[in-house]
Amino acid sequence: MTGQRTVVLLDYGSGNVRSAQRALERAGAHVEVTTDFETALQADGLLVPGVGAFDACMDGLRAVRGDRIIGRRLAGGRPVLGICVGMQVLFDEGIEFGVEAQGCGEWPGAVTRLPAPVLPHMGWNTIDFPDDSTMFAGIDADARFYFVHSYAAQTWELDNVGSPLTAPRLAWTDYGAPFLAAVENGPLWATQFHPEKSGDVGAALLRNWVATL
Repeated sequence: MTGQRTVVLLDYGSGNVRSAQRALERAGAHVEVTTDFETALQADGLLVPGVGAFDACMDGLRAVRGDRIIGRRLAGGRPVLGICVGMQVLFDEGIEFGVEAQGCGEWPGAVTRLPAPVLPHMGWNTIDFPDDSTMFAGIDADARFYFVHSYAAQTWELDNVGSPLTAPRLAWTDYGAPFLAAVENGPLWATQFHPEKSGDVGAALLRNWVATL
């Protein structure tokens, strides 16, 4: 990698993007906070944040053609990172309070309520990630990351049997039941936790992503 890489942080109205912007800048990226379609398509990396309700995030994404930006980038092998609800909307659907909302459909499956006695899952937790992970390279196995959510993808339904592509690397956390904490799937990465709020280990993860751009 030569030169500073440009990351577009998609500002579609879902939460405060400034902490993510600062974290990416500390990771060495030049960050543009925008919803401009062509700028988002052409950037070295695209970060899709997300907080709040699944359906509200999807409404915001569609309003700026964010779902199309994600799909177009991935079709061309261009990196995308989804964070928190920005990860959840990558799945086929989200089910909240019995209401089904259509997601971006990059991965099969549904995001559902965690079967835990106390929600949200808020605070620090460890992650079981694979040894060959690029996302977690150089990060200790007992590192703790910051979560705040009540819903998650609790199964992985993408079938890679017979595919020439590298199998996705999956990381899991347990809160009431196992759920997907992070996914590395070619150019598409996503985390249920907030790396921008996870201190030094979150900063290391973002540096790992920026290094792939």
